[in-house]
Amino acid sequence: MRRLVSALALSCAVALPVQALDLESLSESDRAAFRAEIRAYLLDNPEVLLEAMQVLEGREAEARAAADRTLVEVNRAALMEDEDDWRGGNPDGDMTIVEFVDYRCGYCKRAQPEITGLIEDDGSIVLIRKELPILGEDSVLASRFAIATKLVAGEEAYAGVSDALMALRGGISEDSLTQMANTFGLDADAIMAEIDSDAVSKIIAENHLLAQRLQIQGTPAFVVGGELLRGYLPQEQMAAIVDQERARD
Repeated sequence: MRRLVSALALSCAVALPVQALDLESLSESDRAAFRAEIRAYLLDNPEVLLEAMQVLEGREAEARAAADRTLVEVNRAALMEDEDDWRGGNPDGDMTIVEFVDYRCGYCKRAQPEITGLIEDDGSIVLIRKELPILGEDSVLASRFAIATKLVAGEEAYAGVSDALMALRGGISEDSLTQMANTFGLDADAIMAEIDSDAVSKIIAENHLLAQRLQIQGTPAFVVGGELLRGYLPQEQMAAIVDQERARD
């Protein structure tokens, strides 16, 4: 109803002369006539309401996008310069994508091949991955394991483990994670000992705080250049946004 009222006001502003909108200067009878005129106009031209709604939604979307760009700019250092984050793609790329992921998130799993394809096809994208476990204890355990792997065994080991966790179906347990570490030829004991460390906890806590500042409430979420995207997008749409962001620079 509130949106409809706003659209109605917008449609009236478009349809009528500016001086006719000064209701305070009208007598009660003139106000009644004015309202009757509006009602008759809208009944005769109901498509005006739809047009007004579309204009209103467009303005709201533009306002949200501008607000999101401000959020990205204010938090740019935390997004782009955190040495704890894993980086993939082309380290000398001219475009950076930051992704917030949860290994139990179905849409994150769906987005994974899309992001991989985008990076391979483009060839000039830096990918930064931030762990944002929000879907329960299994999510937290998986993210702790991935971060611990990076701290103990490095970037390449993290990349393999992270991809394996994203492809994993079924439950996650310490036993299954130990087996995964062994499969990759890693020091499983050292990684499992690091899982509950203060360093791992700090990284996850900082990622959650950053997500709150960016008003991210779910995964996946992406920052592409200066644009904040919430939710899954296919590769073609992501590529178009990358092109748009490059054109801005």
